[in-house]
Amino acid sequence: MGHVIGIDLGTTNSCVAIVENGQPTVIPNAGGYKTTPSMFAVSQDGKRLVGHLAKRQAITNCTSTAYGVKRLIGRRFDSEEVTKTAEFVPYEIIRGSNDDARLQLAEKIFTCPEIAAIILREMKRVAQEYVGEPVEEAVVTVPAYFNDTQRQCTKDAGKIAGLEILRIINEPTAAALSYGFGRSDEETIAIYDLGGGTFDISILSMGDGVVEVLSTNGNTFLGGEDFDRRIVDHLNAWFVDNDGIDLRNDAMAMQRLKDAAEKAKCDLSARDVTEINLPFIATDERGPRHLNVEITRDTLESLCHDLVSQSLKTCEACMRDAKVGPDQIDRVILVGGQTRMPFLQTAVAEFFGKRPHKGVNPDEVVAIGAALQAEALTADEKDLLLLDVTPLSLGIATFGGRFATLIERNTTVPVRRSHVFTTTRDDQRDVKVRVLQGESEVAAENDLLGEFVLSGIKPASKGEPEIEVSFDIDANGIVNVSARDKATGLEQSITVNAASTLSDEEIQRIIEENPPDAIALKV
Repeated sequence: MGHVIGIDLGTTNSCVAIVENGQPTVIPNAGGYKTTPSMFAVSQDGKRLVGHLAKRQAITNCTSTAYGVKRLIGRRFDSEEVTKTAEFVPYEIIRGSNDDARLQLAEKIFTCPEIAAIILREMKRVAQEYVGEPVEEAVVTVPAYFNDTQRQCTKDAGKIAGLEILRIINEPTAAALSYGFGRSDEETIAIYDLGGGTFDISILSMGDGVVEVLSTNGNTFLGGEDFDRRIVDHLNAWFVDNDGIDLRNDAMAMQRLKDAAEKAKCDLSARDVTEINLPFIATDERGPRHLNVEITRDTLESLCHDLVSQSLKTCEACMRDAKVGPDQIDRVILVGGQTRMPFLQTAVAEFFGKRPHKGVNPDEVVAIGAALQAEALTADEKDLLLLDVTPLSLGIATFGGRFATLIERNTTVPVRRSHVFTTTRDDQRDVKVRVLQGESEVAAENDLLGEFVLSGIKPASKGEPEIEVSFDIDANGIVNVSARDKATGLEQSITVNAASTLSDEEIQRIIEENPPDAIALKV
């Protein structure tokens, strides 16, 4: 059997790992870096660039360089998250044929799974160069709070990249596997995962080769990008006050601000003050204008205080679902590059009443966990049992616009649940089953995952027919739904595939349009 790799498909950076001789190893790319920027670009001469090559030219080619695409994957075009993203990124986001968000880079339109596939393919190439043979199977991580649509899109990306995804695993769970590698003590741990674009918190119980997720919560639109944006807005406001020029209409200037903000944020994790110096950032009738300003750690903390508080409120909800208090949690593990921020570490320590554990690399721990899960799935010995949960409640829309929950959030997967419903009209011959995911009692306020019609119901007075609706969630968190008329035995079922995901035909078209040699695969 060939090698199976673990991939952390991140918003800002991606990472790939493998298990060799029983030990997990993070694989460096050709430049010697263990993480690769999750960036893709179409250069001015039409070349396709990925990773560090894309990042190096992002300022001069900002409108054709895609980053942060993980935040858009599986989103509808008119969603609040897409609208907010469009206000900040230099590239153009357009409405796709499936009402999904797509990117226009140069003269070509790309789907979000397509760009994710390009990043996955780069990770695959890095692994293949390391092991010296083709790699066709992988375990890929996603934020724990990804819904079914976002998970489906990630699987689509794997298919486009030429990878068979054996398992989709939640990022905090992967981090827990990495932390627990070689440990046998029974512990209850909290994984606080704040990456570039998403935030997750998971409470897990570990011991004797069993990793059980007690609860998970999160925000798929809270991450380091938001911290960067606060700095960018602060710098732009300062420039308006001092030079009278608003840089928001200049895409290249804003990209320079973003790069400077990210660097300043990292600098302020190690020092109290840093200088941002951007010469020739703008020009007016007075000539070239320069931005030179100092920013302190205190300023950064005041700008981002509410973002940290927002994450801690999510932690409170997660602990309520797990029915544990801070004193019952033995370890707090910090995951994701943004957790290097001293203010955040202090806030998390105060919230949980204990200092976070620093024995793992926050940039690599998720990929290592994915590799360990890959090894567990393919090895003969089965000494690791992973019990994960579904992050959001699942159910159907019922009469009066209500949401009937069949599977509650934080239910261990895989799971199957059924419930009997009935008709609302006399002699009703068919029923439409609308599959929803979310926490609101109002159906319209939840995410529509898909719908289908069960036809051929035997005519009867309303309330008499018995329609059994069953939900089946597999270990990847992918949902299957069926409906059966008990009287006739007629059944209809679907693997939920929301409108904003790609059809098999579109996936095949993208594969044909993107052969492996279409990408400049160097870093």
